[in-house]
Amino acid sequence: MRVAFSACLLGEAVRYDGGSKPCPEVIALANKVEASPVCPERAAGLPCPRPPAEIVGERVLLRGGADVTDAFTAGARHECAAAQAAKIPLAVLKKKSPSCGIGLVYDGTYTGKLTAGDGVYASLLKKEGICVVTEDIVKSCTPSVEHPVAIVLGTGLGHLKSLVKPVRRIDYHDIEGFPADASPIEGHSFEALIGTVDEVPVVVYPGRVHLYQGYTAAEVTALVRHAHHLGCRDIIFACATGSVPGNAQMGLGILTDQINLTGRNPLAEWDGLRDVDTPFVDMNDAYSPYLRTIARGVADDLGIAVEEGVYAGMLGPCFETPAETAMLRTLGVSYVGMSTVCEVIMAKALGMNVLGLTLAANEAGAANIDHQSVLAEAEKHAEDFERLVRGVLRLL
Repeated sequence: MRVAFSACLLGEAVRYDGGSKPCPEVIALANKVEASPVCPERAAGLPCPRPPAEIVGERVLLRGGADVTDAFTAGARHECAAAQAAKIPLAVLKKKSPSCGIGLVYDGTYTGKLTAGDGVYASLLKKEGICVVTEDIVKSCTPSVEHPVAIVLGTGLGHLKSLVKPVRRIDYHDIEGFPADASPIEGHSFEALIGTVDEVPVVVYPGRVHLYQGYTAAEVTALVRHAHHLGCRDIIFACATGSVPGNAQMGLGILTDQINLTGRNPLAEWDGLRDVDTPFVDMNDAYSPYLRTIARGVADDLGIAVEEGVYAGMLGPCFETPAETAMLRTLGVSYVGMSTVCEVIMAKALGMNVLGLTLAANEAGAANIDHQSVLAEAEKHAEDFERLVRGVLRLL
């Protein structure tokens, strides 16, 4: 996987003050991928050191008033063209910079104050559909013993637990909020494993309960709250789904967004909602663009066939009718299942980074679908699913 990095984050002395801003987590990622250091200011031929620059309206000005907009734009276009030519899907850029800042940039007062907006280079990359993040996202998604990666496994995908080197096991019934009377359906087990996969700290939950079993949305999301309590900042949800004909094929997929058609929301049933600043959770980028891009890069590098698409969560337990499948196709849905949407809402409310992976084990609306056929199809893709998850963990 090829990734562009602000050169200053890798330790190169290219900043206006003649220094750098090395970030250990970013450097660690760069050592695992094909790294392309970038610096629009250097590409523009600006001297180093030089006076600091900030964005004032639509212009880039040096302290003292010199207008360097044209130079910043030329350098940004040069680096953007190089990224396009190299087909780079991801850029990790220095936050707040008038070139590389994302979401917030220095406001032109040279006082350290910030204003909403993107740097010149970051803006160009976004327009080209390249995923751009700051070093803060990389730091947030880096696993550690204190912040392991949570992995929740769905029907037929529980075999990933065999990769875990466990140091602790937790019975689901000892988890606060998990239903005491619950028993696993076929393809699930109810024992969380805390340990490592390929030396990456993880908490693996090889099963879940569902709304269609009569459990509340709060009970369905107990594992998410438990993972957050254990310090997990990243959570991978894996689920079996049906592929919507015309929008996706059977096989592995990366979830890009979701539609909650269950009629339930875990936040409306969660006592902890009283303790948060606001119950109105922003569901934009519910599935982390950074983690999605990492997963796509891993799949491409490993030659694993993976599609991407929107997931619709239904109440279940019946499979979709042909009419329902036609409706979902019209709504732009690629995958449909009976889990995950409530869990993603809870994870987003808790500030976690979410990656959604699916195995489309049947065609939605088709005849003669049953649970056994879903399990059998899952087994066919077990090896590729494991390779994909292990590859993502390695890059994190």
